[in-house]
Amino acid sequence: MTLKELKPHLLALSDNEKAQVIQLLSQDKITPWRGIEKTAGVCGGSACIVGTRITVWGLVEARRIGYSEADLLTSYTSLSATDIANAWVYAETFTDEIETEIRENNEVMY
Repeated sequence: MTLKELKPHLLALSDNEKAQVIQLLSQDKITPWRGIEKTAGVCGGSACIVGTRITVWGLVEARRIGYSEADLLTSYTSLSATDIANAWVYAETFTDEIETEIRENNEVMY
């Protein structure tokens, strides 16, 4: 069943049933950005490659200063090309977030 097909059924539920659906869905971990995670207390909660402390904003900044994807793969041996592709998609989707994190990091450094 597609979301389009499911939508009228969900809207027809009682408030109690909707609450039960929300509770059921919240039990499952939803990862809308494949390969990217945010964890409180890890890298200030910034978006990172899953299972690493490699931030998306850090990869974006490295690309800006001239690192190629090949350079990134060499520098970060735990990264895959898919990880980098996921980071670029995330960065393009959340441009404001990434720009803010880059700016804040640069302010701390200087």
